[in-house]
Amino acid sequence: MAEMMLIDGSTGEGGGQVLRTSLALSMITGIPVTIEKIRANRSKDGLLRQHLTATRAAKEISGAAVEGDELRSRKLVFEPGEVKPGEYDFAVGTAGSAGLVLQTVLPALMIAEETSTLTLEGGTHNPNSPSFHFLERVFAPRLAEFGPTLSLELHQHGFYPAGGGRFQAVITPRQASDFEEISILERGEQLEGNSVALVANLPEHVGNRELGEVSRLMNWPHDQLEVRGVKGPGPGNVVWIELVFERLTEMFTAFGRKGRPAEQVGQDAVDDVRSYLSTSAPVGEYLTDQLLLPMALAGKGQIICTAPSMHTTTQIEIIEKFLPVEFVVERLEEDRSWKIVVES
Repeated sequence: MAEMMLIDGSTGEGGGQVLRTSLALSMITGIPVTIEKIRANRSKDGLLRQHLTATRAAKEISGAAVEGDELRSRKLVFEPGEVKPGEYDFAVGTAGSAGLVLQTVLPALMIAEETSTLTLEGGTHNPNSPSFHFLERVFAPRLAEFGPTLSLELHQHGFYPAGGGRFQAVITPRQASDFEEISILERGEQLEGNSVALVANLPEHVGNRELGEVSRLMNWPHDQLEVRGVKGPGPGNVVWIELVFERLTEMFTAFGRKGRPAEQVGQDAVDDVRSYLSTSAPVGEYLTDQLLLPMALAGKGQIICTAPSMHTTTQIEIIEKFLPVEFVVERLEEDRSWKIVVES
């Protein structure tokens, strides 16, 4: 057994990202890990339901010995066994993000020996986590460039606070030694732009008002806008703006909530678009986070991105503890773009 690694959960952004990345890399490398001060920088620290589900999912697929896997635990000991691909069901039990549970186990399963099929239940469209449609339309196509494929199918939408969403993920792996090098240095021409408002158990005019503001601010005609009434256990609303370029697709998402005018939700999404377009960077903040670990497994690659977030710098710090790689992060002079290169 490799020597136990100690991870300070208050490092950097001090949230769930430290836990998820540490578990993923522990499974990949076989290095046992003790994580202390879990989510110390959050108002409700320790393991919440989605973090506990992610931990138990990692435990199940790797046959790990685990201590401290209980609600609000601030310390976790995780000793992984052999990762076993297969069919798994993981349910958060609340509106906690099912996508973040997937994020925890995906890295190990995407380099396993065989295909895995996961059914995940919980929140599908949550603030502060990748939505189902972001994973499907933005991340999965880029992951396929490395070699593994992630096929996603949404069965039911789940919004905060009711949750109850469900989707299936089919992961077709490739050995890390066979990963392709990824290089995303420009967007290319914009091919398409569209905006969608999802409305569950709320009046349709909510979505119409959101998209009316998107139309006004982006100067887009109605054929680029769509309101979708969807089913779900509780009320929920989200609006996204999708920009399709030659090299990649990016998505910008805003969430409706009680007391926030629909027009402001539409403007929030447009503000994120304008921030992204004010640089020449092809890779946005959230896709950057998603690409770092596959790049590290490939041992090479480069992207130009918007300004790295605390999530990004924390992710880099954790990855470099487990894998024999180095990330070189530099600001480019032309505009507010940054370049991230991984070297082994």
